[in-house]
Amino acid sequence: MAAELSRVQKDFVDRVNDVIIDQLLDDILNDKVLNDGEVEAIRSPLIRADKARKLINIVKMKKDDDASWTFIASLEKRDRTLHKSLGLPSASQRQPSQPAAAAPKEQERSLGQPSASQRRPSEPAAGAPKEPEWSPTLIHTTEDFWSEKQEDETVYPAAKKSIWKRMALLITNIEFKDEDMNRYGADKDEENMEDLLIELGYEVVKIKNLTGKNIDEEIIKFSKHKKLKDTDSVFVVIMSHGEQHAVYGVDFKKKDKVQDKFLIDNIYKRLGTASCPALKDKPKIILIQACSGGKKGSVPASDSATSAVVSDDAPKKYLSLSAGEQNIQADSFSQAHREKDFICLRSSTPGTVAYRDKEKGSLFIQHIVKVLNTFAHKDHIEDLFKTVMRSFEKLPIETEEGEDKQMPTTERGNMPRYFYLFPGI
Repeated sequence: MAAELSRVQKDFVDRVNDVIIDQLLDDILNDKVLNDGEVEAIRSPLIRADKARKLINIVKMKKDDDASWTFIASLEKRDRTLHKSLGLPSASQRQPSQPAAAAPKEQERSLGQPSASQRRPSEPAAGAPKEPEWSPTLIHTTEDFWSEKQEDETVYPAAKKSIWKRMALLITNIEFKDEDMNRYGADKDEENMEDLLIELGYEVVKIKNLTGKNIDEEIIKFSKHKKLKDTDSVFVVIMSHGEQHAVYGVDFKKKDKVQDKFLIDNIYKRLGTASCPALKDKPKIILIQACSGGKKGSVPASDSATSAVVSDDAPKKYLSLSAGEQNIQADSFSQAHREKDFICLRSSTPGTVAYRDKEKGSLFIQHIVKVLNTFAHKDHIEDLFKTVMRSFEKLPIETEEGEDKQMPTTERGNMPRYFYLFPGI
């Protein structure tokens, strides 16, 4: 029944009102579908659409159909008009559990070949190792696993009260002044990332279609958010066009003398210790979906160790990194590291392109979602990023110019401890 909820999710989020959400929460809490912490998180000061999305996502993540049926029955009781318009079955139609029928073979293809998120685990690409059984929904951490890690000094602390007070910033550039640069499919990336972050317990500050200056202003504004003092971590996700050291604002034009760009290095300045003491010693995870340049991600190579690889184009001249702060901000007793507890995963290696499907969204975001759904309950963030990279290792990408490769890359990793997301705890 989780599939039924996925089918109606967008319409439910668009149409349900706050009164019905509160009634649904009372019902499913009473029926022990959700616990007090989950209900409190949904009722936290979010806009109505975020409450609705978090509610249906958490119900979908439950491992059996009982949760979905309880939710459907409650909606039918509380708002029969909405229940009927969504085309959901009546609770009276529920049948005894039966083995699920085999799903039809998928036919969708991304960039000429199935992307790893579209390919069924039983249908690996030729010559590629068999993929794991990817989970379509977020797997929850066990209470025992979370408790064990709280005693481990090599792990960042994550109290339950801070897990459900997490904050994230999501910036997506889709529509550009130069319409030829419009990023079709990026709305799917925005939706997928927002859903994932909410399921992981993050309250998402979402903005789109910003200039480079506006991106910087929004990050500064986020760095001063009053809720950062209570969060145990933050995500900052930026999706746009870009190059090695910058992402493009929506006013970017190649011919302009002064181009509309945001220097990625500014993220670390704005969220570093001096500018954002509220995030001192807290994990800061940065995701950048943007090209790092215009070169292909693959080169001709021989299997022989003694054969030379065909040389690539000479690197282009890129923007220099912006200067760091001159003096670190110290508290009254000690000094602190200027930059610590960051890790960034970018969608491609320096100087190369990143690929996006016009309907399904970018390969990078698709892979992040499937990897975190499947492994975030037991792996720390650095291992999760390595799994994302491995998922691209044998991935064929068919383009108009022929087959190419893409390899996500980590940057600025300075986490002295392991960061676990503990989904659903």
